[in-house]
Amino acid sequence: MRASLEVADIFRAAGPAYRAARAGHLSLDQLKVMSAIETCRTAVMGGHVEACTDCGHWRVAYNSCRNRHCPRCQGAAARAWLAEREADLLPVGYFHVVFTLPAEVAQVALQNKAALYGLLFQAASETMTTIAADPKHLGARIGITAVLHTWGSAMTHHPHIHMIVPGGGLSADGSRWVSSRPAFLLPVRVLGKLFRRVFLTRLMALHDAGRLAFFGSLAHLADRRAFLRHLSPVRKKRWVVYAKPPFAGPETVLAYLSRYTHRVAISNSRLLRFDQTGVTFRYKDYRRAGAERQQVMTLAAGEFIRRFLLHVLPKGFHRIRHYGLLAGATRKTTLDHVRRLLGVAPAPADVAEIEPPDLRPPCPCCGGHMVIVGTFERRRQPRAPPASGHLSGTQIP
Repeated sequence: MRASLEVADIFRAAGPAYRAARAGHLSLDQLKVMSAIETCRTAVMGGHVEACTDCGHWRVAYNSCRNRHCPRCQGAAARAWLAEREADLLPVGYFHVVFTLPAEVAQVALQNKAALYGLLFQAASETMTTIAADPKHLGARIGITAVLHTWGSAMTHHPHIHMIVPGGGLSADGSRWVSSRPAFLLPVRVLGKLFRRVFLTRLMALHDAGRLAFFGSLAHLADRRAFLRHLSPVRKKRWVVYAKPPFAGPETVLAYLSRYTHRVAISNSRLLRFDQTGVTFRYKDYRRAGAERQQVMTLAAGEFIRRFLLHVLPKGFHRIRHYGLLAGATRKTTLDHVRRLLGVAPAPADVAEIEPPDLRPPCPCCGGHMVIVGTFERRRQPRAPPASGHLSGTQIP
């Protein structure tokens, strides 16, 4: 059911003025995201006509934009992705580990998204696999599902990686499963130190290779000495790596993943009001505890759109990645081997795809079955209901 207020409503009302005010300063990717959200499930996208097989009542359904930044289009994508991941789950405890970039580096990342978000994935995954393989710690090859989030609850820029990690891994020779302690996977301080070293070493290599761009207030960082001075404080501070307690079981992991994998900067359900004062929405203030953590914020419409667009990812950038036991074409073979070591049944073999159930809502008049009787192209509207008694597919002009 449609939310009473959506991001699309704000974009349609305030988007034209925002585009005009920011002409020449918006990327093509950002403009495409705005257009997709504004036109999602409208006549611009085309659609189809459904009719009731019992009473003949008909209704129009418009197509989705399917843009990965659209709040309306992520539910179906998340369900499909989770169905594929269900076969990867193992009967062990799972841990949630978070790697966060310090603010000084996040500033650079905002102007170099593809390079530094990619480096964030590389450094975090290498840190986890290196420490896990060390015999002083776990001494095993682990599996990782990693998801990039670039926002805080108030839509500020806050790049971090969420990792879901099984509590154990394969021994070096692959002959046995090495379990982690029940409530402990790897030491977070050790992870943080290695993460800092790996990331900063490769960040300087990118700078030396001329692969970073700097604009506006950061333009001076193109000079190597200025860049080193900028990074000096973060070389000394502790980089935050956070490990949450293990999940209760595989079903809990799936429920958790469904909330994280296909999130966008803000969901429609958090929007409260849009009027002359701006956009009012709920957010979490993590500096507070208990009931006071839930707060309400109002932003001018232009500032709301600016913050939303901060989180548009470069075209083709993968924000969900798999490492170790879960990586590559050998994933299924590796997981089957792990299940044999754990003494559990292998995942069910692929079977012929079953036709999905009809998810269309029933007829609002009689509760009857609705079927598609026609389609119409983008930017076209059906001009009349289908001819009486005609329920076969047709193209509506």
